[in-house]
Amino acid sequence: MISTDQVRRTVRDLYKQACVVINPELKAAFVRAAKEEPSPQGREILAMLVDNSELAQRENLPMCQDTGIAVVFLELGEDVRFDKPGLLDAVNQGVREAWKEQYLRASLVKDPLRRGNTGDNTPAMVHLDLVPGDHLRIVVGAKGTGAENMSKTKIMSPSAGVEGTKAFLLETVKAAGPNACPPLVLGMGIGGNSEEVTLLAKKALYRPLGSPNPDPYYANLEKEWLAAVNRLGVGPQGLGGGTTALALHIEAKSCHIGALPVAVNIDCHAHRHKEAVL
Repeated sequence: MISTDQVRRTVRDLYKQACVVINPELKAAFVRAAKEEPSPQGREILAMLVDNSELAQRENLPMCQDTGIAVVFLELGEDVRFDKPGLLDAVNQGVREAWKEQYLRASLVKDPLRRGNTGDNTPAMVHLDLVPGDHLRIVVGAKGTGAENMSKTKIMSPSAGVEGTKAFLLETVKAAGPNACPPLVLGMGIGGNSEEVTLLAKKALYRPLGSPNPDPYYANLEKEWLAAVNRLGVGPQGLGGGTTALALHIEAKSCHIGALPVAVNIDCHAHRHKEAVL
């Protein structure tokens, strides 16, 4: 039995931490990249990102002024029971409290054309997967718009193949340039259909940083294509260098014989996400 109030508190606490404290593996990636970065300017920027992350944690301040919109992935065990109805309400209340209590910037508008801020960054973008078991896994991401705006989805012909998929990735990162605040974390979806491939790419972002796809074929593509991305020369903050992206995560799924759906979801250097299991 899981309490919906526990869900609310967990979502609240995860977001408050995500926007202020970067994950240790991201900080380690900054340090490692700074040692390998050929550009002096790039090395200086990467060192500043480390300083900025430490300052944010020390002062309990957001690492970036764009604290994004709330993206929530729920992995719900089929044997889970809640003490009362209202799972989505609990998630949104947790988001609402996090943004209010941590003084995070509310970035969500009520209507895409008529605008008008919702005032509390709700509703969250919630994605639910049913899985075997009796647990609820909550993964939260705070997604800023600079990187999100540069993300792309394309349904290609199967004849595009591996090379066409790689080319789409490189074109997307090159077009993003400095607007996505590199060094980037790249999530790539391949397969499914138009809506699922976009979600695959978003989910891929939140794998442990640099963890390889369990399929050696895709793990090799991740390694090869990440190297190709870094040869583009975009570099830290788009000012040139060899560290355009810190990681590339690919998720693949079956698709129709007549299509090759591909999506690239870009996250900026802040790459804010946390998770918990209830």
